[in-house]
Amino acid sequence: MHSKRSSLLFGILAAIFLAGSGQLMAFQTVIIDPGHGGNDLGAADSYVYEKHINLDVSRRLERSLKEAGFKTVMTRSKDEFIALSERSSTANRYRNAIFVSVHFNSSYRVAALGIETFYRTAESEKLAQLVQKELIKNIGATDRGVKTANFAVLRNTKHPAVLVEGGFVSNKDERSAMTDPLYRQVVADSIARGVIAFRR
Repeated sequence: MHSKRSSLLFGILAAIFLAGSGQLMAFQTVIIDPGHGGNDLGAADSYVYEKHINLDVSRRLERSLKEAGFKTVMTRSKDEFIALSERSSTANRYRNAIFVSVHFNSSYRVAALGIETFYRTAESEKLAQLVQKELIKNIGATDRGVKTANFAVLRNTKHPAVLVEGGFVSNKDERSAMTDPLYRQVVADSIARGVIAFRR
């Protein structure tokens, strides 16, 4: 996992160089939305709470994107409840931005596993594809695909917007992986690489 982290960092730096030397899309700010928080635990199993995993991955994503020269805005930076409407309102206050909502999944089928990325509008589809591609490539997880959804944060956000489900808290193996800080770093770095590729 250490070597994977090093190779991911190298890849991010290479992507930054390429992004700086080519035509960029017109956005400089990434709104990062750690799902759930406060009394909204999200998925929970064996004392692993989605709200904590979401926030940790989002903080790591914020660091990676800042290193890449992006401006970042977090819809929450601590363990607090933020209404869905407020998350979108925060995003819509910024111009030239994209929106990335970070989540982890759950299912009554404990065997369910894998990563999927959701989008709603045509302008968001490419971002979803690039983020999903990096996640699957770097993590080696089951590819559940890129899908459309009518989630409130996607529906009400005016920018290109995606929602990532980075694995299943309800799956024993994936739950164990997401408690590893190195795994959470790879998830964050992979999303960052997808964002950088979208800006190229």
